[in-house]
Amino acid sequence: MSDLKSALLPNRGVIAVSGPDAKKLLQGVVTADMELPGPTPVALHSGLLSPQGKILFDFFIVPHGGGYLIETGKAHIPDLVKRLSMYKLRASAEIRDVSADYTVAAVWGANSAAIAGRVGCIAFIDPRLPDMGGRLLMTLANDAVLKDIDADAAGQPAYDAHRISLGVPEAGKDFVLGDTFPHEALYDQLAGVSFTKGCFVGQEVVSRMQHRGTARKRVVRVVADSPLPETGTQVRAGSSLIGTLGTVEGTEALAMLRIDRAAEAIAKGETLHAGDAAIEIKIPSWATFSMTSTGEDHA
Repeated sequence: MSDLKSALLPNRGVIAVSGPDAKKLLQGVVTADMELPGPTPVALHSGLLSPQGKILFDFFIVPHGGGYLIETGKAHIPDLVKRLSMYKLRASAEIRDVSADYTVAAVWGANSAAIAGRVGCIAFIDPRLPDMGGRLLMTLANDAVLKDIDADAAGQPAYDAHRISLGVPEAGKDFVLGDTFPHEALYDQLAGVSFTKGCFVGQEVVSRMQHRGTARKRVVRVVADSPLPETGTQVRAGSSLIGTLGTVEGTEALAMLRIDRAAEAIAKGETLHAGDAAIEIKIPSWATFSMTSTGEDHA
């Protein structure tokens, strides 16, 4: 058995953005900073927001061939292409759905962070958290790389369990696109938004939340002593609704919760429940927010 695990992600697709103004176009609209310093281009975790500051699209941006590949949820690609084209105006850039050319996979486990430098396909370290491992964009010419690196096929449920264990959310499963602020989806925690790059769509709202420390909702990891109910189940403190379950795997899950209300309930000795299961919140060691405040811990 290999120390590496892999999962094909058929729900993911790829957009190509090319042309002389590709970088300028993306820099003006996405949440991440396309001008990151360093000699080697790296992948970015980013999003495109509504003017009201809510996440419309969530994706990775990968430098490739003088332009960029955007890896995102396949179902959202037509709308993302349309949105980017709307912002293009007179920019010299081409935006194409190239999902038919690529298969997306995740690889995690021992030494998975080094995988980007030793496979024959487009590969990058997950920019949200190194422990997440690597991601591969494979073509028909190099789709044997998973065998070449001796990665055990684990499947998407195992990948979701890996995400849950690290507390890393996924759009559409753990937060609702079109109705979630970046802080709520942990963009500020997982390298998804720049607070120094200047203007992008929705930037004023995001900056205000950052400076005022008003992120009262967060995706957090929860654990129970018994199997948890299905995704979408309400989480309650007594009779008060404080959130919903996202991705569920056995006795662990991610949940979008009002952490201020959860903290108040816990301080009162109340138990949190999802259905009939009592749950406990586990804040990841990498997080800079806590259950004792409604804002951010900038210490």
